[in-house]
Amino acid sequence: MNFVNSLQSMPPLEIAAVVVFILYIIFPFNTPEFVASSVDSPLGMIILFCVAVYLFMNANPLLGVLYIFVVYELLRRSGQFTGRVAMVQYTPSQENKDAELKKMNPPQPKTLEEDMVELRGPIGRTPPTQYMDSNFKPVADKIISGASMV
Repeated sequence: MNFVNSLQSMPPLEIAAVVVFILYIIFPFNTPEFVASSVDSPLGMIILFCVAVYLFMNANPLLGVLYIFVVYELLRRSGQFTGRVAMVQYTPSQENKDAELKKMNPPQPKTLEEDMVELRGPIGRTPPTQYMDSNFKPVADKIISGASMV
């Protein structure tokens, strides 16, 4: 009874929109190419969201709820047309990529050269450098601009 009262209190334009929305949801209409490409973009999604907010604020809530279902169907049908669904569905996740790369690049065994450097190499095994004081003082000429000034 409440549903019938809400339909009777709606203006004719909103009733027409409800009928169009219900027909779009029920029947599998093909989305035209220009509509699908513009709706499946970030700007198109922002516009659809703004229209939904406008309908919830200024129209009957039934119209807003139906519009949410229409937007879902429109995005689903547009995604199938533009290929975004296939791209998202068949793009591997980062975990799958990492696992595949580990499988393609197994850990390499140490080579003879690496074993010998580890065994005989002085890197990391030498004592810290010690500085010695001496009485030797080098003699150098004063050189200015590449010419000797003796």
